[in-house]
Amino acid sequence: MSGPVLSLADDFEPSPRAEWLALVEKTLKGQPFEEALESRTLGGLKIEPLYLAGPANPRDLRPRDRDRPWDLRTVTAHPDPAMANAQILKDLEQGAASVLVKIDPQGLAGVAVGDAAGLGRVLDGVILDLAPVALDAGFLGPRAADWLATLAKAAPGAPLTFHMDPVSAFARSGASPGPMESHLVSAATVGARLLDIHPKASLMLASGSVVHEAGGGEVEELAVMIAAAAAYARALVRAGLTMDQALGAITLGVSLDGEYFTGIAKVRAARALWARMTGACGVSGPARIEVRSSGRMLTRKDAWTNLLRITAAGFAAAVGGADSIVLGAFTDALGLPNTFARRQSRNTQLVLMEEAHLGRVADPAGGCAYLESLTDQMARGAWARFTAMEAAGGIIEALSGGDVARAVAETRDAWLAAPGKVLGVNAFPIKDQAPIAVETADPAAFAVAGPEVRLPGPSAACPPLTPMRLAAALEEA
Repeated sequence: MSGPVLSLADDFEPSPRAEWLALVEKTLKGQPFEEALESRTLGGLKIEPLYLAGPANPRDLRPRDRDRPWDLRTVTAHPDPAMANAQILKDLEQGAASVLVKIDPQGLAGVAVGDAAGLGRVLDGVILDLAPVALDAGFLGPRAADWLATLAKAAPGAPLTFHMDPVSAFARSGASPGPMESHLVSAATVGARLLDIHPKASLMLASGSVVHEAGGGEVEELAVMIAAAAAYARALVRAGLTMDQALGAITLGVSLDGEYFTGIAKVRAARALWARMTGACGVSGPARIEVRSSGRMLTRKDAWTNLLRITAAGFAAAVGGADSIVLGAFTDALGLPNTFARRQSRNTQLVLMEEAHLGRVADPAGGCAYLESLTDQMARGAWARFTAMEAAGGIIEALSGGDVARAVAETRDAWLAAPGKVLGVNAFPIKDQAPIAVETADPAAFAVAGPEVRLPGPSAACPPLTPMRLAAALEEA
């Protein structure tokens, strides 16, 4: 049934905001409006109690695949290559579309792999042109990319995701084995060569996740992300790619926690920043965004509540329009996930995708005044921070000079000075908690000799952005 649309508001004169504020302040009995009804995010963004209209932001209205609206990506970091292989095959059999392999020859922060043969054992049985494989290898990124390309030499059309990201490796460790500029050149040179062989490959990951995991705010995270993207684009162009090719080979990385409105806005702001940067470069093309669930939001106490946090992050990523979503396990703060924890992580996405149907609508947040305003605040703040970094010499200078670390510390310290309620820790804590099972492994039993990552020249240094958990201090109290 259809008919004329009635607008009930047409019979009333519009009320100026000043009059509305006067009525509100009267009910507050002298308490300042800003203190009583406005709030701020961890990163300092203002949240109003009421929104009448919001700014318009760039929207991604591309039709999404009805059955697979985003890439369901699982992560593998078990030091044992055989166990990692078993986890990957199980994930792909049970609904995952792609896998992220963390690599560390010492087995401390990933699978103990030191050459192409070792990576081959991890990916044994994986059909690379059907199941995209992404890598997370730190300064080993260019070597790991060559290993993966060697394994995929019979599948030139494979959508490989090399995810070379020396900027994040530098920021996290606080040092580079050799000049950082040389690491950018090395990654770009390897990437340009491999793109000729695998034209569908994604070469670089421009991520601000290291800022998020160290306790930084949304604006600083997005600024570092887009600054890294600019640095990688310049390096790839110098390596021989066109600007179109360079920008088309970059993936943006964002971390989301349990604040799902903030998460939705952050993904949309990342897309707005990409549109602004590519437009300035005279290039048009949609952003490719990979979202990972936050590690800093996880708790050790009552770890079951992490299921809620991870689900909220997945919801925000899907509604925000992420292309790939990586949800960690609810036991990640305790140790390596077992089969049950991995299944929960995988099935959370499947429920959001196949039962909640979150991918059926393109940009469902578009037009919501609150989310449009929050998106705009993040994008404008990050763009201003990014242009300041560029004027001062770029992302490497911003990290080396400590500017990024100072901004991160300011946000982190503000939260720690006035912590909120954390479910299961200082809100409704459980006194007697049964232990939750996790995988145990001795990294030393699987450690291998890895290739040398040091490049000629003096090493660079910066204040390290060390990962933290916001609940850690509360759990120790």
